Amino acid sequence: MGRWSSGGAVLGICHVAGMLDLVALPVWVGTFIAFYGLSPAQAGATVTSFLAGIVIASLVTARLLTRLDPRTVVVAGFVVAAAAFGYLASRPVEAVPFAMLPVIHAIAGLAAGAALSMTHGTIGRTENPHRLFGLANVALAVFSVGFFAVVPALVHSVSPRLLFAVFAGSMSLAAVAASTRFPRALGAGASGSASSQAVPRPAWLIIAAVICLAFNQSLVFSFLERIGDHKGFSHADVTTVLVAVGLVNLVPGALAALTQRRLSPVAVGIAGPLMQAVLALVIVNATGFAAFAAFAIPYVSVVIFTHTFLFGLLSQIDQSRRAVAATPAMMMIGSAAGPAVAGAIVETSGYGGLSYTAVIISGLAIVLMLTFRARTAASSQILRSA
Repeated sequence: MGRWSSGGAVLGICHVAGMLDLVALPVWVGTFIAFYGLSPAQAGATVTSFLAGIVIASLVTARLLTRLDPRTVVVAGFVVAAAAFGYLASRPVEAVPFAMLPVIHAIAGLAAGAALSMTHGTIGRTENPHRLFGLANVALAVFSVGFFAVVPALVHSVSPRLLFAVFAGSMSLAAVAASTRFPRALGAGASGSASSQAVPRPAWLIIAAVICLAFNQSLVFSFLERIGDHKGFSHADVTTVLVAVGLVNLVPGALAALTQRRLSPVAVGIAGPLMQAVLALVIVNATGFAAFAAFAIPYVSVVIFTHTFLFGLLSQIDQSRRAVAATPAMMMIGSAAGPAVAGAIVETSGYGGLSYTAVIISGLAIVLMLTFRARTAASSQILRSA
């Protein structure tokens, strides 16, 4: 299943449905502010409730990875998540009180989180997790191109409820695909003895670094549409940037798969946060559209590329595969905090505070990766593959 087989394609579809936030954050938050009348803090907190649900579900599901039937959990999870978003898509904006939004989002997050955790756990137990995860991110990029090319315009011109219809449709498709072709067989790294092992201590440093990456990504990207609006750029210009984000996102997953044996995961794990800090500083503080666009377009790609290498590294050093099964948790712990923290920062200190927060978190991620390198220096096996 290291190749893009039918089972790999289903895993890719499920990865896309479960990782919608990586694509939709700016439109999601912007829709709540522009059409539902929410404040930045309320909009961020509502999206955070979905991401927090994913965190909780993933933490629980990852511990039960070898005891649950992956296909059943994935299908049931996406069915429930689709129903939750379908409800929002069917209700007029004025008929949905603010108090209901976090509850519905939390239910959807719990369900999608269980499904995504089983998906990532299955990817981690294949013959080449790095390659398959990279290809799954290519599928996510293909989705993002279509999403940004169509959805923002329809949300503004037709109805904001279309956003939730897209969410519901994506998760329904994943449920159907998983019910027919979700792979049951486990790959070479799935032995019972390995699955009972504890997660190695160095793996927790990688996990913390991934959380930092995800936090920075959601901190800035969730308010990208609002940042552009605040700077006076037109909706058409900002939408063009988002479409370009989707197009550029086609590159990092495939590039990460192709360079698997040529780049050090540890070096990539250090360079990624550094790039995030530089990009965030320019995105938030740029005064001209050209600089804003040039640095905003590759922002998500940095996370995709870096995380693919760290996912592969975790698969190597943690034979239990529970760490990679908890990928949704580590991603969403960062992602969940990002929108809520960003909303609070914007309301208290303006958009400029976002970039300085991103620099601090990037510094922490770099320290974590340097610590990992130092602690694993005695292991020639890890160093040769890292």
